Amino acid sequence: MTVLSVVQATYVVAGVLFILSLAGLSKQESARRGNVLGMVGMALALVATVALALQTSERPWQVTGALILVVLLAGAAVGTWRVRSVEMTQMPELIALLHSFVGLAAVLVGFGSFLTTDHAETVHLVEVFLGVLIGAVTFTGSIVANLKLAARIRSAPLMLPGRNWLNLAMLVVAAGLLVWFVGAARDGQDGAALTALVLVTLVSLALGWHLVASIGGGDMPVVVSMLNSYSGWAAAAAGFMLGNDLLIITGALVGSSGAILSYLMCQAMNRSFVSVILGGFGAEPGTAATGDVEGEHRETFAADVAEQLTHARSVIIVPGYGMAVAKAQYPVADLTEKLRSRGVQVRFGIHPVAGRLPGHMNVLLAEAKVPYDVMLGMDEINDDLPDTDLVLVIGANDTVNPAAQEDPGSPIAGMPVLEVWKAHDVVVFKRSMATGYAGVQNPLFFRENTAMLFGDAKEQVDRIIQAL
Repeated sequence: MTVLSVVQATYVVAGVLFILSLAGLSKQESARRGNVLGMVGMALALVATVALALQTSERPWQVTGALILVVLLAGAAVGTWRVRSVEMTQMPELIALLHSFVGLAAVLVGFGSFLTTDHAETVHLVEVFLGVLIGAVTFTGSIVANLKLAARIRSAPLMLPGRNWLNLAMLVVAAGLLVWFVGAARDGQDGAALTALVLVTLVSLALGWHLVASIGGGDMPVVVSMLNSYSGWAAAAAGFMLGNDLLIITGALVGSSGAILSYLMCQAMNRSFVSVILGGFGAEPGTAATGDVEGEHRETFAADVAEQLTHARSVIIVPGYGMAVAKAQYPVADLTEKLRSRGVQVRFGIHPVAGRLPGHMNVLLAEAKVPYDVMLGMDEINDDLPDTDLVLVIGANDTVNPAAQEDPGSPIAGMPVLEVWKAHDVVVFKRSMATGYAGVQNPLFFRENTAMLFGDAKEQVDRIIQAL
């Protein structure tokens, strides 16, 4: 059996493992297994690719092996350091940054493929061009998403005059450059073809930047998922350029799954999928949030909440990004265990976009050893809220805002939310009366059955546990 045959067989096994990995990630109980399967598949793919490179390299295998080892060690060192140092709340911006690396890799592979192969096949030239275009859009789009999530640039959408026409113009220019690139390369005019490739890179970099800059910070969870899809298609394009079947399969899996997830998240946020992926194309600016809501809020304290919990038979906890920032998941898990030991029914109501990344809250709670069976989605928990004694809203705002249903002029109008106000009592853990990520005031805070518990969520939950 030749090395190529072994490599191809290994690629098939790795591809199957990637598919099983995605299947495992579809459920919390099997997510750990899914991650392990993906890691094993990637390890097999790397070993097989290195073996193939050593076999086919024109240099001595020792030189090729040394170069590959240096790259692998450098990447492993940087990756290990970054992942170990990143906070869970910073995971969305880290993922956006990783997507940018995939885009940049596709651009570099495109240029490398053009400079080192003949230009006889039009199909290959189109692959190179599209790989560079998609990779460049992914690169700058991911950088902008990273900066917005990290609050290094403003999260508000960039509203340039005629922004939709600007996007369309860049796509038209890219189409014209494609014709020029293919024609020049087929005619042997390598200099002109390379110029066209450089120009489309610049245009695509600008397009990626503008697409994501035109999307508001409130939609960043969808954007991260969308960029995940883009990075998948960029990887698939690189696979076509390199003639690597596994890279094509892996890119297609990532691209399609990211697109499906983006669509589901758009439904959860009542956003237009087409508008989001095209940088707000056709979308009109939302109504400005004034923050003016009539009424007065009622403040409560940890001892009072503990007293309510002693009389409650059913409790639903609604976590949000504020819980992640306060690192309150551990005391929340302790509170859950204590209440359940007293016979109280405790469940979690998790909105699809409760964090800044799909599944963000589920991961935080699982990390704190909260049982999987008490973590329910919005659709599973909403019908039970009217029969619930007490709801604890910890660091959530927009996902529990009744204005989404009651105010047609609200920027979040139509967004599906957790209807916590239907419970008998609601306690909202919050640092202040400030608006949430979408910049919209929440009428829930002024309802008769709502009390506000101000302060750091972790400290307040610890005080409640002590009072219990």
